[in-house]
Order: sequence, then structure tokens, then C-alpha cells
Amino acid sequence: MTNKDNFTNHTPMMQQYLKLKAENPDILLFYRMGDFYEMFYDDAKRASQLLDISLTKRGSSNGEPIPMAGVPYHAVESYLAKLISLGESVAICEQIGDPATSKGPVERKVVRIVTPGTVSDESLLEDRKDNLLASIWQHKNHYGYATLDISSGRFYVFECDSFEAMQAELQRTNPVELLYPEEFQSMPLIEHRHGLRRRPQWDFDLETAKQQLNLQFGTNDLVGFGVEACNYALCAAGCLLQYVKDTQRTALPHIRSIIKQSAYDFVVLDAATRHNLEITENLSGGTSNTVADVLDKTQTAMGSRMLKRWLHSPIRDIKILQNRQDAIAELQHHIDDALPLLKQMGDLERVLARLALHTARPRDFARLRDAYNLLPQLHLLLGQFNSPYLQALRANINQFDHIATLLNNAIVEVPPAIIRDGGVIATGYHSELDELRNLADGATNYLEQLEIRERETLGIDTLKVGFNAVHGYYIQISRGQSHLAPIHYTRRQTLKNVERYIIPELKEYEDKVLTSKGRALTLEKHLYEQLFDLLMPDLADMQTSAEAIAELDVLTNLAERALTLNYQRPTLSTQAGIEIQDGRHVVIEQVLQTPFIRNSLHLSPTRRMLIITGPNMGGKSTYMRQAALIVLLAYIGSFVPASKAVIGPVDRIFTRIGASDDLASGRSTFMVEMTETANIMHNATKQSLVLMDEIGRGTSTYDGLSLAWACAENLANEIQSMTLFATHYFELTQLPEHMQGVYNVHFDAIEHDNTVAFIHEVSEGAASKSFGIAVAGLAGVPKTILKRAKQKLKELEVISKQSANSSIDKSQLSFINEPEPSEVEEALKQIDPDALTPKQALEILYQLKKLV
Repeated sequence: MTNKDNFTNHTPMMQQYLKLKAENPDILLFYRMGDFYEMFYDDAKRASQLLDISLTKRGSSNGEPIPMAGVPYHAVESYLAKLISLGESVAICEQIGDPATSKGPVERKVVRIVTPGTVSDESLLEDRKDNLLASIWQHKNHYGYATLDISSGRFYVFECDSFEAMQAELQRTNPVELLYPEEFQSMPLIEHRHGLRRRPQWDFDLETAKQQLNLQFGTNDLVGFGVEACNYALCAAGCLLQYVKDTQRTALPHIRSIIKQSAYDFVVLDAATRHNLEITENLSGGTSNTVADVLDKTQTAMGSRMLKRWLHSPIRDIKILQNRQDAIAELQHHIDDALPLLKQMGDLERVLARLALHTARPRDFARLRDAYNLLPQLHLLLGQFNSPYLQALRANINQFDHIATLLNNAIVEVPPAIIRDGGVIATGYHSELDELRNLADGATNYLEQLEIRERETLGIDTLKVGFNAVHGYYIQISRGQSHLAPIHYTRRQTLKNVERYIIPELKEYEDKVLTSKGRALTLEKHLYEQLFDLLMPDLADMQTSAEAIAELDVLTNLAERALTLNYQRPTLSTQAGIEIQDGRHVVIEQVLQTPFIRNSLHLSPTRRMLIITGPNMGGKSTYMRQAALIVLLAYIGSFVPASKAVIGPVDRIFTRIGASDDLASGRSTFMVEMTETANIMHNATKQSLVLMDEIGRGTSTYDGLSLAWACAENLANEIQSMTLFATHYFELTQLPEHMQGVYNVHFDAIEHDNTVAFIHEVSEGAASKSFGIAVAGLAGVPKTILKRAKQKLKELEVISKQSANSSIDKSQLSFINEPEPSEVEEALKQIDPDALTPKQALEILYQLKKLV
């Protein structure tokens, strides 16, 4: 039996369930029954496996028991969190009818659909990580892309014309849920992602999209947002907005605008670069020992999310970057004043999103109240600053005194988690509510007085007055004294050792109190709902304020990091080049137990490429990555780990460092390496920073050397980008002799008694050797193998000695010369085999052996 059984086989309740399930066939349906959400049939089987809950049975259909599984209403959030983390979606079905007046099953309907990309509940979200819903559309080689963070209302669109650019944007945004059309042509782009949702083609219709967006923003057209001509992105945005409306089933007032993102506004980082630089995720997929791990000491979750967006989207607007630097410099003198205030602000961004969606809970209102009570102090602090940028933030932060007053009056100091049982609205906020509460609260005093009076009047010392949730108020007398109960005592309940009675006076009071409690709770819930309406007119200003507070948090955090970690303010220049003095690696210097060896870097139009040689583990990759990270930090406005840094214009950062098989896509290590290399060769410009590490090592020596040479030559002569080119091919150290702007630098090591000590310091010129066998020794390779390797190395060095020392044919730029004839070859040329006697042949053979 499946969910699609004929309705006539089922009870009215199951018919209702199956009707609702038919409307939501592809997702789990949580069907509210009393204090539980129940699931039936296939949903029950699936949920029992996913959530590790019991699979039971309820009734039968065609003689077969109906599988059932359920989760408690009060604990539903934890179960939803688990399902969301697994990429599942859930339709929440609630009772909307009144059980007292319903004939047959109570009316139910799906009130919202919880999906990974549309959740706003605090317990279902990672607080320091963006939770993005995205949509993608493709027409030929054009891509349109839209993202929405429903927990903030941030709505972006993006367009590009290449697979690689779209791949980089997907990695940058990393959506938890991705909508794509039925006939999507680039499935390799998305097929390994979680949270994929296939949508019908008509959901991406352009005209419908424009209508939906104009309706959402209350506009006649989209010209004011600068997206009118972004047809591919608008197709994606229209599908995304429709999906959110379908799942949330409520107004979305916090989604107020749509912003076009352009690659020209940012320093572009491709997918490989984001991976290699370990910005927010390390190479193992974790978050420890990443750039964000070192830099993110923000006080609020919304500040943490903003910092990570900055790190993944470095901007090229020098004016904004210099404003951020000015703010950081000034904030360094007030860190101790700012941090405690910011820490108490909380995650206002997500609180306001829940407010907009009418899903805010009592503690959300308390958080908003507590934050707004501190805004006057924050304004006072910001008033001391000279930075125009900080003054602009102060203006945007605003002061919501009227909201603070409202919430101070309306919400109790420490409200319960949910409104269900009341106790949220403060005393003194509403006179009628206070009266009803007083009536209910007065019961305790009344009951005490009644108990004393009846005990004295009747002379029954075991008499007690109490309350039971099932039977209501009662007068209790022990079984031994029950014969003393007067005639107007009506028996209500008999227990083992006592009898419980009710009298007309107590019954009348019970009706009055219980009615007042019910009325008080109903009124309190009404007043609570009214708060949403009272705050909604200020929603846009409150969102602007939350964003400004988050930015202040980020800037204060960067100021604290600069002081604590000894970062210096970089100079952003309009002149091409990168100059770094005493640079350090953001992460590695924090992990090392020993002092980090600082290194400088100088790149300019006349010194465009550095060929970096030296031993494995000598520091080449660290040196390259630290250069990229210092540039990245400079382009988010941060101070940098260097004594001095002058950074010229950079449009892109490319890193081709290390590689591994991509077996899922059928690509070998070498194929991955060449794909990344091809991307660089196609997209790098004069203003790009290119890091190339060990190109060509995945194939044969001569193939790899040829490819490395050709790539270096193209980068130096044609593209002319700023390039750090690390290699073990010593032939490449001859490049500076034949090309302008190419220089050798190296890392060295000291070898002694089969061990090696790395210097980790960059020097001009080429390395003398690679120290590969010494490094193999450190790795534990057996000594017999190391000994044989050294013998073989000497043999190979003798054979190639003349080749290595010979000059390159300058006209051909040939890096492999024909070796000069050896003594053996010369001797062989003098021999005429036909003229030799056997004895002479044997003597010559001995002579040749000596030569070898």
C-alpha cells in the first residue's frame, strides 16, 4: 500500500491526510494530531530511518496495517533541524478548525513548508554562516543566477558567460538549496551539490519574473534597481521568489530590493583559488586553521557572516577600502568601549527577518528590546569619532527610542520561549489583561481562606482545598472523616484514602477563575500579535540599522585583530605592482610553535615574474599563499601581516597549487591541474596575481617541463600578469636570461648527516639543488633506498652535466641541448669491428669498461 490508495478505503481523517499529501508529494508531511506531528505510509518509513524514531501502526487499509511515525509537537524543532541538515524539506500541517465545533475531522492545512534554503527559525540555522537559497538559469553559454538570504532579505543577481565563472560564483555563495530548470544543460556544474530542487521550465519565464518582482517591491519596473536588462538573472530571480512565496505562505516585507553583482566590482577569485587559500574552509573540509578562523572574533553572528562575505568578495573600490582603513585606525583606540556594547546587540538581522515573517518568538522581542536600550550608549561612543565613514554608520544605526519604550513596557524581563502558555506580556501594559490575571492569581488566597473557614466550621482537621487540571477545584477529606461531610458537599472523585467534593460556592469561583485564565491567555496572544503590526512600519529602518551595526562589528573586530596580531595598514596604489616587506602567512604564523620567518616580495612592471626554486617543505607554497592572502586582506579594507605593504590594482587572484583526482567527474590529477591552468591562461590579465606551483608534474618529465616552460613564457611575454612561479624544473631558472621582467628567487636548506634544515628565507637567484632525497629521509623512507637514490642521482648528474651547464640557444629558446660526445662515444667511433682480432676486441672491451 502507498499514500495513493483509493480514498474510499480510509477513515475521514485518513482521507484528509491523503488529500494534503497529494498536494505535497515529494516532501515529508508533518500532520498535526493533538500533541504530535504524525506521518503515515512511505513518509513514516522514511522518517523513521532519517530520524531514528519508532515505526508503529495505526488502523488498516485493505486489511494491511498503516505504517505510522510521529514526533512530539514541543520538540519538533530538533527533528526539523536534523531533516534540514540532511537536505530534506517538510510541509507543516496544522489544525486550523475548532475541535469543539467541527463535525468529523478538524480542518487542517499546510501553513508553511520548511526547506534548507527558506528556514528562519533560530534553532534550524547556523548562526555564523549565511544560509542561501539560490536559483540558476542557462541559455546557450549565458548563465543567470540569483541568491536570497531569507533570514536577512538580502537578494542578489549575477550573470556570466563561462562555465568557470559560474563555478566560482557557486563556490563563493555555497547555497544550501539550489533551484534549476528541468532541461538544464550544465548538470556537471551542479550535480554533486546538496539541496538540488528541479523546477518546471515555466517557473523561469521572464515576463512572469518581472511581474513577480515588481509586485514584491511595489514598483512599475526594475530600472531603479539597475537589473532591467539582466534577463538571464531575472529568470532565475523570478523562480526563486515564487518558490519562497509557495513555501512561506505569508508576506515577505523584509525583501525590499534586488542588487546586481558584477565581476568588475570585485577581485575575482575562481573556485580553485577559494579552495587553495582556505578562506573559510580548510583543504579537509573543516573550519579550523582557516583565514576566517584567525580573523573572526566578531561579537555578533551577523558580523561574523558579513566578515565572511567580505573575505569571499574583496572589492576594488579604493575609496570604500580607504574609508574602512580610516575607521579601523580610529577604532583601535576605543576597542575596550565598543566590544561590550556590540556583544549585547545579538543577531538583530535574523530577529528582524522572523519579525517580518511573523515567526518571531518572545525572546526575539526581548533581544530587540535589550539591543535598542543600548543604542543611546553606542551613539554616544560613535559621536567621538572623526571618520566620516563611522559617522555615516552612526546615522544608519539610528535610535529607536519609541520601539525600546514599547518593548520595555510590553515584554517581561525574561520571557518564556513560546507564547503558548502566556506569561510574555508585562504587567501594566494592558489594564484588562492585568484585571483578568489578578482574578486568576487571587485564587491562591481565596482557596487558603476557604480551607481555614471550612476546617473550623466543620471541625474536620484533614480537610484540604486543592486544584487538579482534570477535575478542577475540590475539597478533600480523608476516608475516615468523610462521614462528617455536610449534605451540600457533592462527591466529585473517590480515591484510595480520600474523598473529593465540590460545593456550589467553589464551583462558581472555579468557573469564574478558569474563564478569566482562558480570556487572559486569548487577550495576551492578541496583544502579542499586535506587536508585529506596531513594529512593521519601522522594519526597513531597523534592517538598515542592523546592517550598520554588523559592519561596525566587523570593523571593530579588524581593529582588534590588527592590534593583537601586529598587522599594519597597507597602501592601496593606482600604480601597478606589489611590494610587501616582512610578510607573514595569516594562518601559519598562528599555528607554528616557533617564530615565523618573515619574507618580502617585490613585483612591478619591470619585475613581473618570479621563478621560485628550492626544496620541498622549504617554504615556496607558504610564500606564495601569504602574498595572495595579504592582497586579499588589503582588498577587504583590513590591515595586513607585514611591516609595510603597497598594493597596486588587482583584478583577479589565481592559484594553481596542488591537485588531487576528481574521480567523481572522471578527471585525473593531471587533468585537474591542466583544467585549472587553462582557466588561468584564458582569463588572467596584466592586473592579475597568478600563483603557479609545480606545473607539469603530473606527466612525464619532458612533457611536464615543456608545458611549464610554455606557460611561464606566455605569462611573462603575452599576458604579463604578476606571477609567482614555483618549480622543481631547474631548466626554468634559465628563463630570466632570455626574457625581460623574469627573475629567480629561491629558498635554501642545509644538509648534514642525512638530515636537512630548512632556512625558510627567500633569497635572490636560483636554488643550488632540490634536497628531495633528504626530505624523503625525513619522511621515513628506508636508508637502503636513500643510499641507492643518491648513487643513481650521481649517475644522472654525470650524464646531464654538460647539458645543464651548456648555454641555451637564444634564437630558439631551446631548454634541452644535444649533449657533447662522451669519451666512450669518441672511443667507439675509432673502432672498426671488422678489422679486430678476438684478442683486440676483448682488450678494447676492458678499456671501454674503465671509461664507464
